[in-house]
Amino acid sequence: MSEEKRQVEKIREAFEQEFGRFANLSVENLSLSEAEDLQRELSAFRVKQTGKKSEIAGLNKLVGRIAPEERAEFGKLVQSLVADVNQSLTEADATLKTFVENAKIERERIDVTLPGTRPRAGHLHLLTILRQKIEEIFVSLGYSIEDDREIETDYYNFDALNIPEGHPARESQDTFYTTNGFALRSQTSTVQIRAMERRGVPIRIIAPGRVFRRDTPDLTHTPMFHQIEGLCVDKNITMAHLKGTVGEWLRRLFGKETRIRLRPSYFPFTEPSAEFDFSCFKCGGTGAFDGERCRPCKGSGWIELGGSGMVHPNVLRACNVDPQVYSGFAFGFGLERMCSLMYSLDDIRLMFENDVRFLEQFK
Repeated sequence: MSEEKRQVEKIREAFEQEFGRFANLSVENLSLSEAEDLQRELSAFRVKQTGKKSEIAGLNKLVGRIAPEERAEFGKLVQSLVADVNQSLTEADATLKTFVENAKIERERIDVTLPGTRPRAGHLHLLTILRQKIEEIFVSLGYSIEDDREIETDYYNFDALNIPEGHPARESQDTFYTTNGFALRSQTSTVQIRAMERRGVPIRIIAPGRVFRRDTPDLTHTPMFHQIEGLCVDKNITMAHLKGTVGEWLRRLFGKETRIRLRPSYFPFTEPSAEFDFSCFKCGGTGAFDGERCRPCKGSGWIELGGSGMVHPNVLRACNVDPQVYSGFAFGFGLERMCSLMYSLDDIRLMFENDVRFLEQFK
């Protein structure tokens, strides 16, 4: 019995020696990661001391070699050892577990007394702002807003707009062709054709949207830009209605003192055709601002807006509208050009580069 008892005491001493680094833990000086490492080490140490292959488990094999009258005493020694080992391991584990849980709560705690971080509010792009202003004006004049596809067939992009075969606009160096006779629309006039086919006449619409042309990007050109086109078809519509409508829109946009003028021009889809100019909103049409040459109008006092005219009879016929009964006017203006003039921008590419420092100026 004495040999077995010494073996039990030897196991106890070995345990206490190895357990020394877990005993009486001073967790206050531990970091969360160090405490979690100790938890893992303690778990492995528990398996080593109390697992099926541990020395404590091996003591059960000695029972058969002990005299029957001494087995009860030996059993009490083993049970006492097992109880002491489990209690020590449990206390150390509880200490580490409590510290880790509290440390995690403290780390994840939100101090509601701290000032909050105000999210940065976004704002509309300057092109969107201008487009919405224009749409509001035309809706108040009784126009509706139309939109449609950006990839079109040759028919809607050219044929229905009276642009004949061989016209330079139909060449691949001017138009983005895709496959099977489709192309990125080069003007939003395609929306007008589809709207007349679908809704018939009389009709009053504007068609804002993106258009695409094979232009080399520079200060005044980009391959993708925005247009806003207008269409009014009814009985007895004349150039006077065109001039009055566009004039009213410009006066509401730039001020009551705005003046307009028409210059003869040519477009395949309108006849007669005209370029629209309006008096410079910065210098008031004088050509000078603060004693210097006005920058937006380049000293002329007038700013070119875009093309317009009476809808060509061939365009009306393509939409099954009788040009002997109905007439109409159409116009198309570029939004980037208007933005550049309004904000004195030298390079329209600034509007597409998404530089926050530039865009924040237009809140």
